[in-house]
Amino acid sequence: MPADETASPGTPAHAAYDTVIVGGGHNGLVAAAYLARAGQSVLVLERLGSTGGAAVSTRPFDGIDARLSRYSYLVSLLPQKIVRDLGLDFAVRKRTVSSYTPAVRGGRATGLLVGGEGTRESFAALTGDDREYDAWQRFYAMTQRVAERAFPTLTEPLPARDALRARIDDEDAWRTLFEEPIGVAVEERFTDDLVRGVVLTDALIGTFADAHDPSLLQNRCFLYHVIGGGTGDWDVPVGGMGAFTDALAAAARTAGAEIRVLHEATRIETDGTRAEVTVRSPDGEHVVGAHRVLVNASPHALAELLGEAPPAPAEGAQLKVNMLLTRLPKLRDHSVDPRRAFAGTFHIAEGYGQLAAAYREAAAGRLPGVPPSEIYCHSLTDPSILGPDLAACGYQTLTLFGLHTPARLFTADHGTTRTALLDATLAELDTHLEEPITDCLALDADGRPCIEAKTPLDLERDLRLPGGHIFHRDLSFPYATGETGRWGVETAHANVLLCGAGAVRGGGVSGVPGHNAAMAALGL
Repeated sequence: MPADETASPGTPAHAAYDTVIVGGGHNGLVAAAYLARAGQSVLVLERLGSTGGAAVSTRPFDGIDARLSRYSYLVSLLPQKIVRDLGLDFAVRKRTVSSYTPAVRGGRATGLLVGGEGTRESFAALTGDDREYDAWQRFYAMTQRVAERAFPTLTEPLPARDALRARIDDEDAWRTLFEEPIGVAVEERFTDDLVRGVVLTDALIGTFADAHDPSLLQNRCFLYHVIGGGTGDWDVPVGGMGAFTDALAAAARTAGAEIRVLHEATRIETDGTRAEVTVRSPDGEHVVGAHRVLVNASPHALAELLGEAPPAPAEGAQLKVNMLLTRLPKLRDHSVDPRRAFAGTFHIAEGYGQLAAAYREAAAGRLPGVPPSEIYCHSLTDPSILGPDLAACGYQTLTLFGLHTPARLFTADHGTTRTALLDATLAELDTHLEEPITDCLALDADGRPCIEAKTPLDLERDLRLPGGHIFHRDLSFPYATGETGRWGVETAHANVLLCGAGAVRGGGVSGVPGHNAAMAALGL
């Protein structure tokens, strides 16, 4: 059932509720389902015309039956506990290949294929022997041990730092991931520039930082990318990301939650015991009472709703591109089938030195001359997102995620800069193809190429992500500090909780902040 059919724009049925949830993104829907199943009266307010937030599927190209995960697109951090607890009709599929990274060595097109048969041979062909492969195996065996111990804590009360350290029980791993810049480990353990870059990319997705940033922002990002599900695997949602939020909306409504779209919360007033939420809807402005309010929005939006001083500015640094192709392009590296190369993460200009150069250029206020990015072809794993005719003709979707392009670069001339960055990014991809990617693009009903690009400023406009930051703000390590509460969702007001990606242990499509806010609301 599409998300917009699980919600209603009509006036709320009651004047007061046990819980009002501001924002119908996936975390708000998770919280709504848990609280309604616990017997509470729950109202979800969503300003847009459908639920889902950034975790939606849409048909972005006119007259084309392809339902793309428009913003977020892969699943790793979603605990199966949430799927089981809420009885969600939702599944993911594993990709047959982890990644492919094209390269040129000795004037010859080659690449590194990771995952499945032939991985050791691919490392040896690229680097000349087994040393990098063996280092890779040791490094990711370490991250998997951390994942197995750390991931279950995400849906438990926040552990103290020392408690999490003891639970991980690996001092080398703790030092590598929690105490020193991830660049140190990458440079100590690997020697090949391309291999180093592939490792580092997990520290940079949605994060603007250098490998040696002393803030360890890159470490926090890396940690969340390698602990998902206790394995670090990134899987494809069957039916697209919207299938997940459709299932959540259905679970919330079945449990008794009331969902109202086109209802925008504009003000929260609270005395710590009771709250009033001012709501703007097509029927006018009205006030809804609540024992507590959960805010599935950014900390910046929360401060605005409460009339408080905003937190430090946030800034996204990514380019998101959606494409529909009539066929996969041919590769200059003839040793790998394009269907294998694009089945996992296809890295572009993500060598270690290239990533460092792109960061330096962007930090100096310039678009990277060689923009790094990575591509995902979801339809190879889940063709159900394509209409039957498209699938039969061999059409494929591509999602491209560009790195190191902070919002500040687009403020002077957004449209021109976006076009220049898109052109440069596709040109860099073309260096590894035997045919330009634009020759493979499908055309919509009006004859326009099926491609759309979203900068941080576009995401701020479309989804109200502060500065286009996909995590709402910088990620935190998943342990308690002096500023966190029991669940990492608490605010200065006892009956107002943050249940969006900006909570501690937020970021990504996980449902974890929604679960944890519900547990906090229930006093668990």
